[in-house]
Amino acid sequence: MIDFFLASVHHLIVFGIAAVLAAELALMRPAAMSPHTVRLLGRFDAAYGLLAIAILFVGFARVWRGAKGADFYMDNPMFWAKIVAFAVVGVLSIRPTMRIASWQKALKLDAAFVPAQEEIARVRRTMLLEVHVFALIPIFAAAMARGIGYGP
Repeated sequence: MIDFFLASVHHLIVFGIAAVLAAELALMRPAAMSPHTVRLLGRFDAAYGLLAIAILFVGFARVWRGAKGADFYMDNPMFWAKIVAFAVVGVLSIRPTMRIASWQKALKLDAAFVPAQEEIARVRRTMLLEVHVFALIPIFAAAMARGIGYGP
């Protein structure tokens, strides 16, 4: 039963991360940026960070407490590809998070603050790359779950 619980929570968190990324990307448009949007981006980015931490805990709980056992994961290159993709997404998310945090600070100083369109466009490009790498994670997960790459 613990495996079912961990798998269910793991999937819900992944869907949550996908939803937050989609929402951030939808909001990160130069023409639609407003002070209200900057505030929303801050909230979504905070949720993204919490979900990323949660997926690490639940994911590794699945490795160590799940039905397949740690050996299934540790010896599977698809597991490691999934971990690398997750790490790349994490690294790519640093710049948008830092920019959104700086916009939050600027907004506290000036209630009418809106970031420059060029800056929004740069952050959006980084987020698009992040979303594309994120899309690899379920592909690697599906391969891993089917034993692709596992064993001799």
